[in-house]
Amino acid sequence: MVDTETSPSPAAGAPVVRIAIVEDHDEIREGLATLIAAAPGFSCTGAWGAMELALPALEANEPDAVLVDLGLPGMGGIEGIRRLKASRPTIPSVVLTVYQDDDRIFQALCAGACGYLLKKTPAPQLLAGVAEAVRGGAPMSPEIARRVVGLFSRFEPARHADYRLTPHETRVLKLLVEGHSYKTAAAALDVSTATVAFHLRRVYEKLQVHSKTEAVSKALRDGLFR
Repeated sequence: MVDTETSPSPAAGAPVVRIAIVEDHDEIREGLATLIAAAPGFSCTGAWGAMELALPALEANEPDAVLVDLGLPGMGGIEGIRRLKASRPTIPSVVLTVYQDDDRIFQALCAGACGYLLKKTPAPQLLAGVAEAVRGGAPMSPEIARRVVGLFSRFEPARHADYRLTPHETRVLKLLVEGHSYKTAAAALDVSTATVAFHLRRVYEKLQVHSKTEAVSKALRDGLFR
């Protein structure tokens, strides 16, 4: 169960972060909904016990982010993330689970999850992680981040991977690989977030991917920065 100790205080004037929940355990789902609703700067837009119930509602009323358990009855969380990504690609999905095995981590990220948090994550870090995902980041529990590094270190890089990225596109992609969000990448390059988004669209086209997670995965797999 997520640790529900003190939640973070949002910056003054910051927009409310609207979070939806897909979790089959009633006690955990209700606890998360209560936590989010009570946290300043956050609201819970809905909570469902199955993906089959959640997907139509999420498509009709888009939240800013969705917390998704993986071990769901019926349609699993990974398939649910994949379908949500296909129908509503702008909604970030953040995994919230007890599973730490490489296979589920890899499948969830490839399906389109932008973050992977464990259920033992304390409330402040959980809320901060979802807010980070909304800003374009990729929140991960420390244990998961270490496993992700290990996963990609086992890939054999392509010998002649050349996607004809421009210097600007290469710099933006390298910042993403280093863990930057749109906002921090823009600050590092001294450009607007719109400029970063423009370059990323070109990067996605050239790498033939559809999300930041897929772009980072392909850059690491093909050894673009080795």
